[in-house]
Amino acid sequence: MRDALIAAAFQLFLERGYEATTVDDIVALAGVGRRSFFRYFPSKEDVVFPDHERCLADLTAFLAGSDEDDEPVARVCDAARLVLRMYAENPSFSVQRYRLTKSFPALRAYELSVVWRYERALAAYLRRRFAGWSDGDLRADVIAAAVVAAHNNALRSWLRSGGEDDAEAGVDHALRFVQDSWAPGGEDTGGGQPEDDVVVVITKRRTPLWRVVRELETQSDGA
Repeated sequence: MRDALIAAAFQLFLERGYEATTVDDIVALAGVGRRSFFRYFPSKEDVVFPDHERCLADLTAFLAGSDEDDEPVARVCDAARLVLRMYAENPSFSVQRYRLTKSFPALRAYELSVVWRYERALAAYLRRRFAGWSDGDLRADVIAAAVVAAHNNALRSWLRSGGEDDAEAGVDHALRFVQDSWAPGGEDTGGGQPEDDVVVVITKRRTPLWRVVRELETQSDGA
């Protein structure tokens, strides 16, 4: 019944337009009652994005099942690939939805709200992993936004191709850019400076060695 409602909705959206189609029109074509529609979809917008709740739940469970040994940036990139697989399961439907969404601001706004929920799920995981870092929350939010932006850039390119391009290769390339840019190089102790940072002290050529050492100790303690 759920699939029948989705099929009926998209048939009418394409024939009449999204705004001109009502829930009554959809259930009439599907041959079911209004109660059946709202059993599966809270609103007309939800029938356009029928798999996102399941995908968000899968993504959240994937992150919750992470080990402490998992590199966090790689883990959220792998989580983003779950979203790609959801789109790639039914390329024709995904392309159809992309074209429909572009035409109606209400659907675009709804889609952005869904994207924001994915981003918040990624950021929540990263905040836990970066707890104790002086810039942990900032790092988590920026990386989560970068992962979503990279994924969506490659996803939209694939959708614009009509589903003909290699979606997985495109997303892998985009996410590799994020990993190369943001994968942490070491554990933070809370001081904001990884333990392998280099401290540079500028001093006069004839400064006594003991004074240079003291300055290095001061810089290290204050970093």
